[in-house]
Amino acid sequence: MSDKRRVVILGVGLHPFGRFPDKPAEDLAREAALEALKDAGIEYKDVEAGYCGWVMSQAGFGLRLFSELGQTGIPITNTELACASSSRGAMLAADAISAGIYDMCLVIGLEKMMRGLIPGAGAGGGAGGGYQTLMGMFLMPGAYAMMAQRHMHLYGTTREQFAQVSVKSHKNAVHNPYAQYRTRLTLEEILNSRMIADPITLYQCCPTSDGASAVVLCSEEKARQYTTRPVFLTGWGGATPIYSRDEPELSEGPTEVLAKKVYERAGVGPEDVNLAQVHDAFTPGEVLTVEKLGFCKPGEGGPFVWEGNTEITGSKPVNTDGGLLSRGHPMGATGGAMIAEITRQLRGQAGERQVADPKVGILHNAGIGGVNVMIFQT
Repeated sequence: MSDKRRVVILGVGLHPFGRFPDKPAEDLAREAALEALKDAGIEYKDVEAGYCGWVMSQAGFGLRLFSELGQTGIPITNTELACASSSRGAMLAADAISAGIYDMCLVIGLEKMMRGLIPGAGAGGGAGGGYQTLMGMFLMPGAYAMMAQRHMHLYGTTREQFAQVSVKSHKNAVHNPYAQYRTRLTLEEILNSRMIADPITLYQCCPTSDGASAVVLCSEEKARQYTTRPVFLTGWGGATPIYSRDEPELSEGPTEVLAKKVYERAGVGPEDVNLAQVHDAFTPGEVLTVEKLGFCKPGEGGPFVWEGNTEITGSKPVNTDGGLLSRGHPMGATGGAMIAEITRQLRGQAGERQVADPKVGILHNAGIGGVNVMIFQT
Protein backbone atom coordinates (compact mmCIF):
# COMPACT_ATOMS: atom_id res chain seq x y z
CA MET A 1 0.00 0.00 0.00
CA SER A 2 3.06 2.25 -0.22
CA ASP A 3 1.76 3.98 -3.35
CA LYS A 4 -1.59 4.80 -1.74
CA ARG A 5 -2.62 7.86 0.25
CA ARG A 6 -2.76 7.48 4.03
CA VAL A 7 -6.21 7.34 5.61
CA VAL A 8 -7.19 9.09 8.85
CA ILE A 9 -10.10 8.57 11.25
CA LEU A 10 -11.01 12.22 11.72
CA GLY A 11 -14.24 12.00 13.72
CA VAL A 12 -16.36 9.44 15.57
CA GLY A 13 -19.82 9.57 17.09
CA LEU A 14 -22.31 7.28 18.83
CA HIS A 15 -25.89 7.25 19.92
CA PRO A 16 -26.11 5.28 23.20
CA PHE A 17 -26.90 1.59 22.78
CA GLY A 18 -29.97 0.14 24.48
CA ARG A 19 -33.73 0.17 23.96
CA PHE A 20 -35.40 3.23 22.46
CA PRO A 21 -38.83 2.05 21.27
CA ASP A 22 -40.24 5.56 20.89
CA LYS A 23 -37.27 6.97 19.00
CA PRO A 24 -37.21 6.66 15.18
CA ALA A 25 -34.17 5.12 13.51
CA GLU A 26 -33.49 8.41 11.74
CA ASP A 27 -33.10 10.20 15.08
CA LEU A 28 -30.52 7.70 16.30
CA ALA A 29 -28.49 7.99 13.10
CA ARG A 30 -28.67 11.78 12.99
CA GLU A 31 -27.41 12.15 16.57
CA ALA A 32 -24.45 9.83 15.97
CA ALA A 33 -23.58 11.52 12.67
CA LEU A 34 -23.76 15.05 14.09
CA GLU A 35 -21.49 13.98 16.95
CA ALA A 36 -18.97 12.56 14.45
CA LEU A 37 -19.06 15.70 12.30
CA LYS A 38 -18.53 17.87 15.38
CA ASP A 39 -15.70 15.63 16.55
CA ALA A 40 -14.07 15.96 13.13
CA GLY A 41 -14.56 19.73 13.07
CA ILE A 42 -16.33 19.67 9.70
CA GLU A 43 -19.78 20.35 8.27
CA TYR A 44 -21.88 17.88 6.32
CA LYS A 45 -21.27 19.83 3.10
CA ASP A 46 -17.59 18.81 3.37
CA VAL A 47 -18.50 15.10 2.99
CA GLU A 48 -17.97 13.76 -0.53
CA ALA A 49 -19.39 10.23 -0.16
CA GLY A 50 -21.47 8.26 2.31
CA TYR A 51 -21.64 4.60 3.32
CA CYS A 52 -24.44 3.15 5.40
CA GLY A 53 -24.69 -0.16 7.27
CA TRP A 54 -28.19 -1.19 8.37
CA VAL A 55 -28.97 -4.90 8.34
CA MET A 56 -32.69 -5.21 9.02
CA SER A 57 -34.01 -2.58 6.64
CA GLN A 58 -35.29 -2.08 3.12
CA ALA A 59 -33.87 -0.73 -0.12
CA GLY A 60 -32.76 2.89 -0.04
CA PHE A 61 -32.05 2.96 3.69
CA GLY A 62 -28.82 4.93 3.29
CA LEU A 63 -30.57 7.79 1.55
CA ARG A 64 -33.13 7.94 4.38
CA LEU A 65 -30.46 8.35 7.02
CA PHE A 66 -28.13 10.69 5.17
CA SER A 67 -31.06 12.92 4.18
CA GLU A 68 -31.39 13.74 7.88
CA LEU A 69 -28.15 15.69 7.49
CA GLY A 70 -28.90 17.32 4.14
CA GLN A 71 -29.25 16.62 0.45
CA THR A 72 -25.99 17.58 -1.18
CA GLY A 73 -26.04 15.06 -4.02
CA ILE A 74 -23.23 12.86 -2.73
CA PRO A 75 -23.14 9.16 -3.69
CA ILE A 76 -24.41 6.93 -0.89
CA THR A 77 -23.58 3.23 -0.81
CA ASN A 78 -25.49 0.73 1.32
CA THR A 79 -23.31 -1.98 2.86
CA GLU A 80 -24.70 -5.18 4.38
CA LEU A 81 -22.47 -7.73 6.03
CA ALA A 82 -24.66 -8.51 9.02
CA CYS A 83 -22.78 -7.60 12.22
CA ALA A 84 -19.77 -6.33 10.22
CA SER A 85 -21.71 -3.93 7.98
CA SER A 86 -20.39 -0.56 9.19
CA SER A 87 -16.76 -1.71 9.47
CA ARG A 88 -17.05 -2.93 5.86
CA GLY A 89 -18.44 0.50 4.96
CA ALA A 90 -15.41 2.10 6.59
CA MET A 91 -13.11 -0.19 4.61
CA LEU A 92 -14.81 0.77 1.34
CA ALA A 93 -14.44 4.44 2.25
CA ALA A 94 -10.76 3.85 3.06
CA ASP A 95 -10.27 2.13 -0.31
CA ALA A 96 -11.70 5.17 -2.10
CA ILE A 97 -9.72 7.69 -0.07
CA SER A 98 -6.42 5.83 -0.42
CA ALA A 99 -6.97 5.62 -4.17
CA GLY A 100 -7.54 9.37 -4.43
CA ILE A 101 -11.23 9.20 -5.37
CA TYR A 102 -12.48 11.12 -2.32
CA ASP A 103 -10.93 13.24 0.42
CA MET A 104 -13.73 13.03 3.00
CA CYS A 105 -16.26 10.23 3.67
CA LEU A 106 -18.89 9.55 6.31
CA VAL A 107 -19.97 6.07 7.45
CA ILE A 108 -23.20 5.60 9.41
CA GLY A 109 -24.18 2.34 11.10
CA LEU A 110 -27.61 1.77 12.59
CA GLU A 111 -29.92 -0.88 13.96
CA LYS A 112 -33.23 -1.10 15.81
CA MET A 113 -33.68 -4.71 16.81
CA MET A 114 -36.47 -6.94 18.04
CA ARG A 115 -35.99 -8.82 21.28
CA GLY A 116 -34.98 -12.46 21.21
CA LEU A 117 -32.83 -14.79 19.18
CA ILE A 118 -31.49 -13.68 15.80
CA PRO A 119 -31.40 -16.51 13.24
CA GLY A 120 -28.14 -17.30 11.46
CA ALA A 121 -27.13 -17.47 7.82
CA GLY A 122 -29.72 -18.34 5.24
CA ALA A 123 -32.74 -18.30 7.55
CA GLY A 124 -35.75 -17.36 5.47
CA GLY A 125 -33.54 -17.05 2.42
CA GLY A 126 -35.52 -19.40 0.20
CA ALA A 127 -34.67 -22.95 -0.89
CA GLY A 128 -34.40 -24.02 2.75
CA GLY A 129 -31.47 -21.77 3.65
CA GLY A 130 -28.65 -24.25 3.08
CA TYR A 131 -27.34 -27.33 4.87
CA GLN A 132 -26.35 -25.73 8.18
CA THR A 133 -29.72 -24.04 8.61
CA LEU A 134 -31.65 -27.17 7.68
CA MET A 135 -29.67 -29.18 10.24
CA GLY A 136 -30.28 -26.61 12.99
CA MET A 137 -26.57 -25.79 13.18
CA PHE A 138 -26.68 -22.09 12.46
CA LEU A 139 -28.43 -20.48 15.33
CA MET A 140 -25.58 -18.30 16.52
CA PRO A 141 -25.45 -19.42 20.19
CA GLY A 142 -25.32 -23.01 18.95
CA ALA A 143 -22.56 -22.26 16.46
CA TYR A 144 -20.41 -20.60 19.12
CA ALA A 145 -21.21 -23.37 21.61
CA MET A 146 -19.98 -26.02 19.19
CA MET A 147 -16.73 -24.09 18.66
CA ALA A 148 -16.38 -23.78 22.44
CA GLN A 149 -16.99 -27.49 23.01
CA ARG A 150 -14.37 -28.34 20.41
CA HIS A 151 -11.89 -25.98 22.06
CA MET A 152 -12.60 -27.53 25.46
CA HIS A 153 -12.06 -31.01 24.03
CA LEU A 154 -8.79 -30.13 22.26
CA TYR A 155 -7.17 -27.84 24.82
CA GLY A 156 -8.91 -28.29 28.16
CA THR A 157 -10.43 -24.82 28.17
CA THR A 158 -12.84 -24.43 31.10
CA ARG A 159 -16.31 -22.96 31.50
CA GLU A 160 -14.88 -20.49 34.00
CA GLN A 161 -12.38 -19.20 31.45
CA PHE A 162 -15.14 -18.50 28.92
CA ALA A 163 -17.30 -16.84 31.59
CA GLN A 164 -14.41 -14.61 32.70
CA VAL A 165 -14.73 -12.78 29.37
CA SER A 166 -18.16 -11.55 30.48
CA VAL A 167 -16.90 -10.58 33.94
CA LYS A 168 -14.26 -8.37 32.37
CA SER A 169 -16.55 -6.89 29.72
CA HIS A 170 -19.26 -5.91 32.21
CA LYS A 171 -16.64 -4.33 34.46
CA ASN A 172 -15.36 -2.22 31.56
CA ALA A 173 -18.84 -1.12 30.48
CA VAL A 174 -19.45 0.50 33.88
CA HIS A 175 -17.27 3.36 32.64
CA ASN A 176 -18.85 3.64 29.17
CA PRO A 177 -21.73 6.15 29.01
CA TYR A 178 -22.87 4.68 25.67
CA ALA A 179 -23.15 1.09 26.93
CA GLN A 180 -26.43 -0.80 27.21
CA TYR A 181 -25.45 -2.65 30.40
CA ARG A 182 -23.35 -0.79 32.97
CA THR A 183 -23.60 -3.26 35.85
CA ARG A 184 -20.84 -5.53 37.13
CA LEU A 185 -21.49 -9.27 37.20
CA THR A 186 -19.64 -11.87 39.24
CA LEU A 187 -18.30 -15.10 37.82
CA GLU A 188 -20.89 -17.03 39.84
CA GLU A 189 -23.76 -14.90 38.50
CA ILE A 190 -22.63 -15.51 34.95
CA LEU A 191 -22.11 -19.26 35.34
CA ASN A 192 -25.44 -19.68 37.16
CA SER A 193 -27.53 -17.72 34.67
CA ARG A 194 -29.88 -19.65 32.40
CA MET A 195 -28.18 -22.13 30.06
CA ILE A 196 -28.58 -21.16 26.39
CA ALA A 197 -26.24 -23.49 24.48
CA ASP A 198 -23.80 -25.48 26.59
CA PRO A 199 -21.38 -24.06 27.81
CA ILE A 200 -22.85 -20.62 27.00
CA THR A 201 -25.19 -19.17 29.62
CA LEU A 202 -27.46 -16.15 29.27
CA TYR A 203 -24.93 -13.63 30.57
CA GLN A 204 -22.39 -14.90 28.05
CA CYS A 205 -24.60 -13.75 25.15
CA CYS A 206 -24.65 -10.24 23.75
CA PRO A 207 -28.01 -8.44 23.81
CA THR A 208 -29.99 -7.28 20.81
CA SER A 209 -29.94 -3.50 20.82
CA ASP A 210 -30.92 -0.19 19.29
CA GLY A 211 -28.12 2.24 18.49
CA ALA A 212 -26.11 4.11 15.90
CA SER A 213 -22.49 4.89 15.10
CA ALA A 214 -20.77 7.27 12.71
CA VAL A 215 -17.19 7.62 11.48
CA VAL A 216 -15.57 10.37 9.40
CA LEU A 217 -12.60 9.19 7.33
CA CYS A 218 -10.36 11.42 5.23
CA SER A 219 -6.99 11.68 3.53
CA GLU A 220 -3.93 12.64 5.53
CA GLU A 221 -3.61 15.87 3.56
CA LYS A 222 -7.17 16.89 4.40
CA ALA A 223 -6.81 15.79 8.03
CA ARG A 224 -3.85 18.14 8.55
CA GLN A 225 -6.30 21.03 8.14
CA TYR A 226 -8.25 19.90 11.20
CA THR A 227 -5.93 18.08 13.60
CA THR A 228 -2.30 17.83 14.65
CA ARG A 229 -2.78 14.35 16.19
CA PRO A 230 -4.35 12.15 13.53
CA VAL A 231 -5.33 8.52 14.07
CA PHE A 232 -4.30 6.57 10.99
CA LEU A 233 -6.01 3.52 9.55
CA THR A 234 -2.87 1.73 8.37
CA GLY A 235 -4.11 -1.71 7.39
CA TRP A 236 -7.45 -3.27 6.59
CA GLY A 237 -8.89 -6.29 4.88
CA GLY A 238 -11.89 -8.58 4.70
CA ALA A 239 -12.30 -12.27 3.98
CA THR A 240 -14.90 -15.02 3.77
CA PRO A 241 -14.70 -18.55 5.26
CA ILE A 242 -12.17 -20.94 3.74
CA TYR A 243 -13.14 -24.61 3.53
CA SER A 244 -10.68 -27.06 5.02
CA ARG A 245 -11.32 -30.77 5.52
CA ASP A 246 -8.28 -31.29 7.68
CA GLU A 247 -8.42 -28.24 9.93
CA PRO A 248 -11.93 -26.98 10.77
CA GLU A 249 -12.00 -23.26 11.54
CA LEU A 250 -12.79 -22.43 15.16
CA SER A 251 -14.02 -18.90 14.43
CA GLU A 252 -16.48 -17.06 12.21
CA GLY A 253 -13.99 -16.68 9.36
CA PRO A 254 -10.33 -16.98 8.38
CA THR A 255 -9.23 -14.50 11.05
CA GLU A 256 -5.69 -15.84 11.38
CA VAL A 257 -4.96 -15.66 7.63
CA LEU A 258 -6.49 -12.22 7.35
CA ALA A 259 -4.73 -10.85 10.43
CA LYS A 260 -1.33 -11.86 9.09
CA LYS A 261 -2.01 -10.02 5.83
CA VAL A 262 -3.19 -6.89 7.61
CA TYR A 263 -0.25 -6.92 10.03
CA GLU A 264 2.08 -7.02 7.04
CA ARG A 265 0.29 -4.17 5.30
CA ALA A 266 0.44 -2.02 8.42
CA GLY A 267 4.06 -2.88 9.15
CA VAL A 268 3.33 -4.15 12.67
CA GLY A 269 2.90 -7.47 14.44
CA PRO A 270 0.76 -8.78 17.30
CA GLU A 271 3.53 -7.87 19.72
CA ASP A 272 3.03 -4.19 18.80
CA VAL A 273 -0.71 -4.11 19.52
CA ASN A 274 -1.72 -2.16 22.63
CA LEU A 275 -5.48 -2.76 22.54
CA ALA A 276 -8.08 -4.67 20.57
CA GLN A 277 -11.77 -4.64 19.76
CA VAL A 278 -12.95 -8.16 18.96
CA HIS A 279 -16.30 -9.66 18.05
CA ASP A 280 -17.48 -11.11 21.36
CA ALA A 281 -21.09 -11.81 20.41
CA PHE A 282 -20.69 -14.77 22.78
CA THR A 283 -17.84 -15.27 25.24
CA PRO A 284 -16.02 -17.97 23.23
CA GLY A 285 -15.52 -15.35 20.52
CA GLU A 286 -12.92 -13.50 22.57
CA VAL A 287 -11.08 -16.65 23.69
CA LEU A 288 -10.82 -17.89 20.10
CA THR A 289 -9.94 -14.51 18.57
CA VAL A 290 -7.03 -13.63 20.87
CA GLU A 291 -5.39 -16.80 19.54
CA LYS A 292 -6.20 -16.00 15.90
CA LEU A 293 -4.79 -12.47 16.24
CA GLY A 294 -1.51 -13.89 17.54
CA PHE A 295 -1.75 -12.64 21.13
CA CYS A 296 -1.14 -16.16 22.43
CA LYS A 297 -0.54 -19.64 21.06
CA PRO A 298 -3.38 -21.88 19.78
CA GLY A 299 -5.22 -23.43 22.69
CA GLU A 300 -3.99 -20.85 25.22
CA GLY A 301 -6.83 -18.33 24.82
CA GLY A 302 -8.66 -19.53 27.94
CA PRO A 303 -5.71 -19.15 30.33
CA PHE A 304 -4.73 -15.90 28.56
CA VAL A 305 -8.10 -14.39 29.46
CA TRP A 306 -8.26 -15.99 32.91
CA GLU A 307 -4.86 -14.57 33.92
CA GLY A 308 -5.99 -11.00 33.23
CA ASN A 309 -4.12 -10.30 30.01
CA THR A 310 -7.23 -8.85 28.33
CA GLU A 311 -8.05 -6.48 31.20
CA ILE A 312 -7.58 -2.72 30.70
CA THR A 313 -4.36 -3.04 32.74
CA GLY A 314 -3.32 -6.29 31.03
CA SER A 315 -0.78 -6.95 28.29
CA LYS A 316 -3.46 -6.92 25.54
CA PRO A 317 -6.57 -4.98 26.64
CA VAL A 318 -9.62 -6.27 24.78
CA ASN A 319 -13.04 -4.58 24.44
CA THR A 320 -12.29 -1.76 26.83
CA ASP A 321 -15.79 -0.34 26.27
CA GLY A 322 -17.58 -3.55 27.28
CA GLY A 323 -17.67 -5.10 23.83
CA LEU A 324 -20.78 -6.58 22.28
CA LEU A 325 -21.52 -8.41 25.54
CA SER A 326 -22.08 -5.25 27.58
CA ARG A 327 -21.90 -2.22 25.28
CA GLY A 328 -24.60 -3.90 23.21
CA HIS A 329 -24.87 -5.11 19.65
CA PRO A 330 -27.09 -3.15 17.25
CA MET A 331 -25.74 -5.09 14.29
CA GLY A 332 -25.31 -2.36 11.69
CA ALA A 333 -23.74 0.00 14.24
CA THR A 334 -21.27 -2.37 15.92
CA GLY A 335 -18.31 -1.96 13.56
CA GLY A 336 -18.49 1.82 13.83
CA ALA A 337 -18.63 1.58 17.62
CA MET A 338 -15.47 -0.52 17.58
CA ILE A 339 -13.72 2.11 15.46
CA ALA A 340 -14.94 4.84 17.83
CA GLU A 341 -13.52 3.09 20.90
CA ILE A 342 -10.11 2.47 19.35
CA THR A 343 -9.96 6.06 18.09
CA ARG A 344 -10.79 7.50 21.49
CA GLN A 345 -8.27 5.21 23.17
CA LEU A 346 -5.49 6.22 20.78
CA ARG A 347 -6.34 9.89 21.39
CA GLY A 348 -6.30 9.38 25.16
CA GLN A 349 -10.01 10.27 25.45
CA ALA A 350 -11.39 7.10 27.09
CA GLY A 351 -11.62 8.42 30.65
CA GLU A 352 -11.66 5.81 33.41
CA ARG A 353 -11.27 2.98 30.91
CA GLN A 354 -8.19 4.52 29.27
CA VAL A 355 -5.33 2.18 28.33
CA ALA A 356 -1.89 3.50 29.23
CA ASP A 357 -0.23 5.24 26.25
CA PRO A 358 -1.57 3.12 23.35
CA LYS A 359 -0.02 3.45 19.89
CA VAL A 360 -1.53 0.54 17.93
CA GLY A 361 -5.07 -0.84 18.00
CA ILE A 362 -6.62 -3.73 16.08
CA LEU A 363 -10.27 -4.39 15.22
CA HIS A 364 -11.85 -7.77 14.50
CA ASN A 365 -15.49 -7.60 13.38
CA ALA A 366 -17.27 -10.73 12.16
CA GLY A 367 -20.49 -10.90 10.20
CA ILE A 368 -22.45 -13.52 8.33
CA GLY A 369 -20.61 -13.47 5.03
CA GLY A 370 -17.14 -12.55 6.23
CA VAL A 371 -14.83 -10.98 8.76
CA ASN A 372 -13.03 -7.61 8.79
CA VAL A 373 -9.69 -6.80 10.42
CA MET A 374 -8.38 -3.23 10.69
CA ILE A 375 -5.30 -1.69 12.28
CA PHE A 376 -5.09 1.85 13.66
CA GLN A 377 -2.00 3.79 14.69
CA THR A 378 -1.06 7.21 16.00
